[in-house]
Amino acid sequence: MNHELFITWNPDIVALDLGFFAIRWYSLCWAIGLVAVYLLMHRLYRQQKISEEKFEPMFMYCFLGILIGARLGHCLFYEPGYYLSHPLEMVLPMRNVPGQGWKFTGYEGLASHGGTLGLMIALWLYAKHVGLKFLHVLDNVAIVTPICACAIRLGNLMNSEIIGKQTDVPWAFIFERVDMLPRHPGQLYEALCYAIFFGIHWFFYRRYPQKVGTGFFFGLCLFLIFLSRIFIEYTKENQEAFEDGMLFNMGQLLSVPFVVIGLYWMFKSSTSTGTTNHSSKD
Repeated sequence: MNHELFITWNPDIVALDLGFFAIRWYSLCWAIGLVAVYLLMHRLYRQQKISEEKFEPMFMYCFLGILIGARLGHCLFYEPGYYLSHPLEMVLPMRNVPGQGWKFTGYEGLASHGGTLGLMIALWLYAKHVGLKFLHVLDNVAIVTPICACAIRLGNLMNSEIIGKQTDVPWAFIFERVDMLPRHPGQLYEALCYAIFFGIHWFFYRRYPQKVGTGFFFGLCLFLIFLSRIFIEYTKENQEAFEDGMLFNMGQLLSVPFVVIGLYWMFKSSTSTGTTNHSSKD
């Protein structure tokens, strides 16, 4: 096999090494995605004349909801046997390595499905706390969410993780830290899809701002992201060994309910109109 026909991929996982502290590309991509969402959400709130006081708590709610949900989702969906017998490692960015003791590893394993559930719970708590209508908050967040998802998948690409199946397509990547086989860049496929989805959301928001609060953007976000996930999973290696004998892997099975929920809210929104009164209490 002529490896020169494919893209060799082996970037340093560290983006910036300060000696006493190193910033990894994955963490940097997460940070860029969250900052982009923060700035875009701030713009939406200003356009919709929602007060700064109601906007300010959102970032912390979203950050904690996504992180906790994504972490617990990975632990309980993909490695329940290990983590239920090592519950501290669910919440600590450390692992108890036999013969070596506790080592800092960061959070190795974050599941997008768990992150989505965690985000929705956090947004419900946030909406209740600041007095905004939950569906209005969901729609606003859905408009900007794909840009953060895009950044996270680029972080996965920099880490050479969630790799694709072996292929001979000319854009195949050889992930040197994994093996020397040309593989589908599944992370890049998802990142490109999410970038396109962000453009679609923003286009519809500019054309139909009155649909904010109807559930349309929430449904569209779930439908597009998780439907694409179902198809892209066919190009990716299974993350856990137990998935090898399954017709649909865990990522595909967990995506189906989100696609159905997305379709439901898109259909329901066709009979609804958004409201200019964003607050449930003033």
